[in-house]
Amino acid sequence: MTDEELLQRITVEPAVMTGKPVIRGTRLTVDYVLNLLAHGATYEEILAEYTELETDDIRACILFATKSLQEIEFAPLAKEQG
Repeated sequence: MTDEELLQRITVEPAVMTGKPVIRGTRLTVDYVLNLLAHGATYEEILAEYTELETDDIRACILFATKSLQEIEFAPLAKEQG
C-alpha cells in the first residue's frame, strides 16, 4: 500500500472529534491510537478491542504522525552553560 493510500484512511473534519485527525469512519483519533502503541499495546490487542479497524489503519496513524513531524521545524537545542 502506498503512502497516499494509507493517508486516505485518516480524515480531518471540524464536526468530528473537534477536527482532530481520525481513522476514517470512526471516532478513533490518531493520537489515541499512537498513545495505545506508546504504552505497549500491540497491533493484535488494538485490533481485538476495535474490531472495525484493520492493520493498515494503525499503520496509517504512524505514517500520519511521521509526515506531520516532517513538516515541523525544530530549533536546535542549546547546551546549558555552567
